[in-house]
Amino acid sequence: MSANIIQHVIDGPDDENNYYEPYDQNDDDYYEPYDQDDDVDKSNYIYIVNTILSGTARLNILLPTATILAFTIFAPLLTNDGKCTTLDRWLMGFFLSMLASSCVFFSLTDSFRTATGRLYYGVATFHGIRTFDGGRTRPCVLSDYRLRFSDIFHASLSLIAFLTFAMLHNDVLSCYHLVLQRKVTNIVPLVVGFLISVLFVLFPSRRRGIGYPFLLHTDALYSRN
Repeated sequence: MSANIIQHVIDGPDDENNYYEPYDQNDDDYYEPYDQDDDVDKSNYIYIVNTILSGTARLNILLPTATILAFTIFAPLLTNDGKCTTLDRWLMGFFLSMLASSCVFFSLTDSFRTATGRLYYGVATFHGIRTFDGGRTRPCVLSDYRLRFSDIFHASLSLIAFLTFAMLHNDVLSCYHLVLQRKVTNIVPLVVGFLISVLFVLFPSRRRGIGYPFLLHTDALYSRN
């Protein structure tokens, strides 16, 4: 018995050679070593793509799309298809003022979560965010929600985008007896909208106010830090 064990130990190294074949780089099953640089390049590419797509998605929030939609629906009714009376002009002026104010208002809204995870909305002021519950609830770091120059910048762009579209609308021009060339009314809103969209993508807003998609509330790319 002991002789068999000794013989097995002696023969062991020769048996191991049967399980391991020599390394051959020309073999069809040969694969190149794992390269971590490929993953780094892919991560950078995905990050750039996500940045562009995230900035583009926020155009639906920063641009006054809902306000323009409301204007497009009610403008023909209030102007009587451009044939306005004095009352129609006053009503249209009030309607334009209300929509223009909403562009500025929604640009200055923001939100935060409390320790319990509850979401609160409010308006950014120079002293911080003032919630719609009378200001009784406040975030942990109040200074992060103060009104800044960038907020005025985004609100101004949103206001310009709406007023350009609204004031060059054919029914509004006819209502107030204004005459412009068709090329101006067709091209200027498109050019202004494109330029403002580019500025919104290059200088995105960090506000997460009313109308902000719920799924983007956890986007780390636009964190306040």
